[in-house]
Amino acid sequence: MKKPSFLKINPPRFLFLLPLTLLALTFLAYTSEFSLQSFFARCQSHALSSSSVIESPQKAELRLLIGVFSIEDRYERRQLIRHSYWEQSGDYSSLEVDIRFILCNTSKEEHSVFVALEIMRYNDIIILDCVENMAQGKTYTYFSSLPVMFDEQPYDFVMKCDDDTYLRIGNLVQSLRSKPREDVYYGLIIPCEMTKDNPNFLTTAYMSGMGYVISWDLVEWIATTEKLKEYRDGVEDIQVGTWINYWNKGKNRFHNPPAMYDYKGELVDCCYRHDFIPETIAVHQLKQNMKWARTLKYFNVTKGLKPSKLYHIE
Repeated sequence: MKKPSFLKINPPRFLFLLPLTLLALTFLAYTSEFSLQSFFARCQSHALSSSSVIESPQKAELRLLIGVFSIEDRYERRQLIRHSYWEQSGDYSSLEVDIRFILCNTSKEEHSVFVALEIMRYNDIIILDCVENMAQGKTYTYFSSLPVMFDEQPYDFVMKCDDDTYLRIGNLVQSLRSKPREDVYYGLIIPCEMTKDNPNFLTTAYMSGMGYVISWDLVEWIATTEKLKEYRDGVEDIQVGTWINYWNKGKNRFHNPPAMYDYKGELVDCCYRHDFIPETIAVHQLKQNMKWARTLKYFNVTKGLKPSKLYHIE
């Protein structure tokens, strides 16, 4: 994040301003150091102010909302994800990307307090009006709530992402830049084995819940199609694929191997699992901290660490 610059003050003329100036410098230095760097540009929605800190000077070429599904007590994971994305950089001057954690209503007194503190500090959490769940309609509630939240300035694309998925934001947005802005269904097709011998795989399969993207018109369609409420329960990525396939939506479909894949570790290669590659868009199945550490190490996210007498890290 760019540090603030200050005008020089002529001491004889402005000596009486010195105490106020020092106070202002202290405040600005504090806020500059600890402001959240969620991503790329400021969202102008009246419903939710953005946690982003870099603002596009012109009309954005692409606006993307990434919703990372989380639950109330996963504070450590949310903080790890924040740090892993803060360290990604690039030229995104014409793009706006907002990353938000998606929770259902808090269920315990302590989490209500602690999550409120997170919101006050980072302002990157959306709390849906639902009971926390994995397969009882949270994804439906997420998509169907967005048109009301962001009615004045909708996004081009919306992503649903798991909290055990690491995204390479630059590769993701570069991939989306050339895509149409309507009727888009984007991700990694599951089961990927069926893509080899099935010429109709694009219209019969579904995108893995690790992270998939739909265009804003599909978000609005989900919000306004009452019939979908009857089919909101079930394994969420399968359900979303079922909606889109049954109602003949998502005509612009994009299957993204090998850039989207599961963490390999000691397992054997397959169509959805392999070693890290530079072209990565998403790595899934990072359920343990060691898998996160090895993933972040491969992508060299700590390269900005400066030498210091205050620490020694191998």
